[in-house]
Amino acid sequence: MDVFNLKSFVLFLSVFGCCAGQDLLPHDGPLDGVVGKNVTIKPDLEPGETFLTMAWTFNGGDELVPIVTLVSGGGGVENIAEDYKGRVFINKTNGILTLGPLKTTDNGDYAVQMVNKKGETQTGETKLQVLVPVSDVAIKSSVTEAVELNSTVVLTCSATGSFITFAWNNGTTPIVADGKKLTLTTVPLGSSSTLTVKDPLRTDLVGPIYCSATNKLGSEKSAPFNLSVSYGPEMVVLAATPAIPASMVLRMDGKLALSCTTQSSPPATVAWHHNGAALAKETAASLVLEKLTEAHSGNYSCVANNAKTLRSVSSKVIQFTVMQAVSGTTLTGPTETLLAGKQTANLSCQATAGKATTQAWFKDGKPLSPGDRVSVLADKVSIKPVQKGDNGEYRCDLTNAVNTDSATYKMVVNYGPEAAAVEAEEAVEINDVVKLTCAAMSMPAATYTWKFNGTKTAVTTAEYLIEKAVYKNTGMYTCEAHNAVTGLSVSAMHKLSVKEEGALDEGLSDGAIAGIVIAVLIVLAAAIAGAVYFQRQRTRPYEAASQAP
Repeated sequence: MDVFNLKSFVLFLSVFGCCAGQDLLPHDGPLDGVVGKNVTIKPDLEPGETFLTMAWTFNGGDELVPIVTLVSGGGGVENIAEDYKGRVFINKTNGILTLGPLKTTDNGDYAVQMVNKKGETQTGETKLQVLVPVSDVAIKSSVTEAVELNSTVVLTCSATGSFITFAWNNGTTPIVADGKKLTLTTVPLGSSSTLTVKDPLRTDLVGPIYCSATNKLGSEKSAPFNLSVSYGPEMVVLAATPAIPASMVLRMDGKLALSCTTQSSPPATVAWHHNGAALAKETAASLVLEKLTEAHSGNYSCVANNAKTLRSVSSKVIQFTVMQAVSGTTLTGPTETLLAGKQTANLSCQATAGKATTQAWFKDGKPLSPGDRVSVLADKVSIKPVQKGDNGEYRCDLTNAVNTDSATYKMVVNYGPEAAAVEAEEAVEINDVVKLTCAAMSMPAATYTWKFNGTKTAVTTAEYLIEKAVYKNTGMYTCEAHNAVTGLSVSAMHKLSVKEEGALDEGLSDGAIAGIVIAVLIVLAAAIAGAVYFQRQRTRPYEAASQAP
């Protein structure tokens, strides 16, 4: 097909074959395309239908321009016009045309002419509308700032793109014109829109204000615009971080941040006052007091000033006192060995820094109460004399308005041994295991020795164990508990009897026999009581009759 130039071939197609109607392209146009992107135009072929030739043309209003031709039913020669090379692709099987990237000059009418294998010619036409996306949406204001109830503001929204419509929003809320305070005007052909605000209040357009421009391709929103309306200052609030406690006392060396907030536009300037005197170098909205000292104590306030409205408003006053925290608390007590009933223990609680306003004493986590032997003063405790019950951990708490500091002391009172006792069976059978356990209250723990029938044994533990009893183990066992610190000793004796095998299994025990006797007596008493009750019930009618007149 190279012997034909593109224009002559298109003319050839226009006269070749029989016309079968203009139904190859849809008629519900126009077809929308986007600048810089591709568009696809699809011929409406019957299923399985093939073609001998196909030609696409374009008419932008001046003349018919060839685009591409395809010869010999899908596998033949393809001719693309010079102006469309690199921008056109045609499917050799179904004739679908892809054009792009699109230019604004691609607006116009597109036609396709096809000759099928029967020699019939089919045509189709459609319109392509190349749209320019919305871009460059921006808001400009007639003024840079306004004074409440004393200004007129005109906001203009402009954008580029095709067939644009505009919408205004305050945040996410649409702005609706009322014809009085708010007026909306759109320039013909949709190139811009204006919003006029007369005598604005601070709440009319607090922003951010957005303008949205929309066409069929999409929507774009402007950068946020904030209308500056001068007002205030109002509601001046002075706050402290951390919050001032109810005691109005702060810890020395701590940090306090004071902040001054107000409703004002433009933002108000701030002046700080301490005890009525201006702090000349402090003009920020916050005042940070580092490493508090007693010199920081007193009254603080802030004054907000608006240079536009020429109004000044003072905050409420914050008052506080700076106090040194209690620290370095120590609890001292006796360093010598304490013996129960013989010595006095004196405890003293002191802090190296800060002044405590209250003191509290505890023993083993519970408040320590004064008594006959215990004297509790502000920073001292005296126990005279100490007893075994005074063993434990003592704690003192020193407190002032800003903190509590504590210290502990562990007191050890030596006593005993007391009330030694031996726990064991009184009688066992031969070959039984025998365990005798000796216990005696003592601090420190007692040491033990054992005697059998008055003769000292080699056992020196609290437990005396006989793994296999024999008859000669019968006798008197004596346990002696000794406290090396107090120098005291106590002893306890236990008599053990070793019997022949089975001797302890015959008959019932004394306890069992006593239980049976008690149970029988209870049942017998209940039976007698019941018999007496029923007998009285039977005799009452006769007694009543004999007493009648």
